[in-house]
Amino acid sequence: VKDIQRALLLGDVNVKLVFDLSENIKERALKEKLDKSLNQREHLIKIVYEELVKFLGEEKSELIIEEKKPFKIMFVGVFGSGKTTTLSKVAKYYSKRGYKVACLGLDVHRPAATDQLEQLCKAINIQAFIDKKEKNPLKIYKEYENIYQKYDILLIDTAGRASLDKELIQELKELNKEIKPDENLLVISADIGQAAQDLAKSFHEACGVTGIIVTKLDGTAKGGGALSGAVATEAKIKFIGLGEKVDDLELFNPKGFVSRLLGMGDLEALLEKAKEIIPREKAKDVQGKFLKGEF
Repeated sequence: VKDIQRALLLGDVNVKLVFDLSENIKERALKEKLDKSLNQREHLIKIVYEELVKFLGEEKSELIIEEKKPFKIMFVGVFGSGKTTTLSKVAKYYSKRGYKVACLGLDVHRPAATDQLEQLCKAINIQAFIDKKEKNPLKIYKEYENIYQKYDILLIDTAGRASLDKELIQELKELNKEIKPDENLLVISADIGQAAQDLAKSFHEACGVTGIIVTKLDGTAKGGGALSGAVATEAKIKFIGLGEKVDDLELFNPKGFVSRLLGMGDLEALLEKAKEIIPREKAKDVQGKFLKGEF
């Protein structure tokens, strides 16, 4: 358990969360019977894996795009988390799947934010709605309101800050109230560290986070902060960003993420081993059915 705690803390998982997890793991390890096919170490790793995956959602959790025009997805996050770049990746992801996508730039605070969005959208042939002169994000949203229904998906870029200030929270609340997004995606950088839980909580209170995207997982950061964020918002991680290129976006796979977080490359193989074990009686039963021709 100490080794696991060390691995999780080095991976930037929130301290309280690490201790809660440790207690669950200890309890299960002492109560549950050891699977005959696994040794004690393997049995413990399996329990750790299951407990971590419980937080992250058992399976891949893709966004369900509803049949309405447009399906609005708002991107929120702190300054420097890679929000605008991630938005263009998601735009490419859905346009490749046959959706008509448009992007809306509501980051009126960061210099050149609209230029960046314009250039990224131009490179992937996606419509970008921007207004470089207007400083009120709500007015920009209303400016193009009568055109949005031409698109299947509208991706909305909002302002980030170096830290969460009251002004940003208020702006987000107003935007959320007016736009009524179908999804609010929190973009978290993999190297955010222990601050993730409080940040995620604040964003969740402001606009109700429905999903998380973890960026910069191509570096050395293991992204434990994202686990803390997922717990704080009770939202599933939807995508992970693995580089600067527009195609460097993947659907989130909890198994691979937990394996990376713990630094255990053999986790998948171990889980397969545990899954493949059929009790002898069951095997005999299957053999008997085959011989009788019962399929």
